[in-house]
Amino acid sequence: MIVITTPTGGIGRQVLDNVLDALDGATAVRVIARDPGRLTPRARERAEVFQGSHADPELLGAACDGADQVFWLVPPEPGADSVEGHFRDFTLPLCELTGRHGVRRVVAVSSLGRGVAKNAGPISASLAMDDRVAATGVHYRALCPPFLMENLLGQAAALRSTGEFRVAYAADRVLRTCATADIAATAARLLLDDTWTGRADVPLVGPDDLTPEGMAKVMSDVLDRPVRVRETTPAEYEAAALRFGASEDGARGLADMASAMDTQGFYGSSAPSTPDTAPTSFRRWCEETLRPAVLA
Repeated sequence: MIVITTPTGGIGRQVLDNVLDALDGATAVRVIARDPGRLTPRARERAEVFQGSHADPELLGAACDGADQVFWLVPPEPGADSVEGHFRDFTLPLCELTGRHGVRRVVAVSSLGRGVAKNAGPISASLAMDDRVAATGVHYRALCPPFLMENLLGQAAALRSTGEFRVAYAADRVLRTCATADIAATAARLLLDDTWTGRADVPLVGPDDLTPEGMAKVMSDVLDRPVRVRETTPAEYEAAALRFGASEDGARGLADMASAMDTQGFYGSSAPSTPDTAPTSFRRWCEETLRPAVLA
């Protein structure tokens, strides 16, 4: 039995699709979804659906009863009163059920930065999540990407109208990236493998060594129009998050994350690429994902 959380989200949806593609029906799949109406018809037909939040201990326990493997992702919630509290509220129910419901393996989305990232908002919270879950003794794999290429999709309208995108990061410093499709493919592979044991991080670092300025050049080629990058400060990032409805702690956490990424370097050139787990290049992602979004 495989349980998949966030099955309608950007990563969880792809994990579910990959698992269903690989299965012949012999292994049962359950999903926990706040809004089952957003599931695909195939998912509703082939997976057992539990409606609600996987932060709900009773619901999570019911969904995981008899399950062997769990895909775990704490959904982002910038409006939460506390970044750390948000991760803790989701993670503690998982920690409590692993011993009682027979869950043997957990595959979770985390981040690069272990041993390096300090005061890094959601990144620090996700790394603390790893420690909490692994401490239960469950077999654990933390998927550790750097900057997600899909983060740029939120700026598709700006790219279309102004030819500009913004990053709270030095424009001339390497920023490692990863496509969510590669995270999902690796997660599905691990969920379908019942041989791995223990705890380990799984880095997912794309093949590029691009700076944001280099990313702008690739976008210019793919979009066939000039694209420029604009550096913003963590303070500007925090102010923008507040305007878009983040809580004070949520906005501060995003600013701390941006500052840590820029000054501590864990998403930078020191992170080697991992072609086995993250083969998608930034150019390919721009051609297949960004260009259709900008031209829509």
